[in-house]
Formats: sequence, structure tokens, C-alpha cells
Amino acid sequence: MEDAELARLDVPALLTEGVAARGKELFGNGAVAAAIILDNAGVIPRSVVFLAEIVRSGGAKYASELTEPLPTPAQTEVIRPWLTAAAAASASVEDDYTVEDWLKAVAAILAARRSARGEDVPLV
Repeated sequence: MEDAELARLDVPALLTEGVAARGKELFGNGAVAAAIILDNAGVIPRSVVFLAEIVRSGGAKYASELTEPLPTPAQTEVIRPWLTAAAAASASVEDDYTVEDWLKAVAAILAARRSARGEDVPLV
């Protein structure tokens, strides 16, 4: 799939379907799609890692209720539906850990994309 195709994937639907099942689509095309969308919004990888740590500590529901889970209102607007879907799909601590793992996978892909462009991008 091309970047433009991936960026059109329904990330909230992938989260809804894939959290409990740790679906391949969620961690495959879904993670790449999320990284492309966040990259286009100017999100840096360490912001996503920080959010993943919040999910681990407080759960997906807690993270979905944050006023600004990412640094800017525009970035928050992008990720809010994802967090809402993840919170609705998360029925256990294990599911929250899946959301955390997915966010960390998204951050790693985001960092790799930026690194390929020659940017110095630490994950933490």
C-alpha cells in the first residue's frame, strides 16, 4: 500500500476490532497508517511514547479523557478518536497493555520514517 492509501485507513475501526485480538491488521497496516497520519500532523515520536506510558499507568479510558493527550490542539484532534475507540475496546488491563504496545509500535515507525528523512529523532 502507498502512504496515501494507508493514511485513509479507519484507525478507530482497526482499534475497535484489533485491541482484544491483538490483530495483525492493527499492528501491521494500522500502525503504519497511524504513524503516517501523526507524521503529517507534526507529532514527534516521544510524544507518542509518553502517551503510551500514560495508557500503561492509567489505562486507555484515562488517556482518552485527557484534555490534551498530544502537545497541540490539532494533534489532539487527530488522536482523540483513536483513544476513544481504544478505550471502548479495552475491557481489561491486558487490553490496555495492547494499546500501549500499539502506541509504542506507532512511535517506532514514526521515528523510522523521520530518521529515513535524515531527522534526528529520539524515542524518549
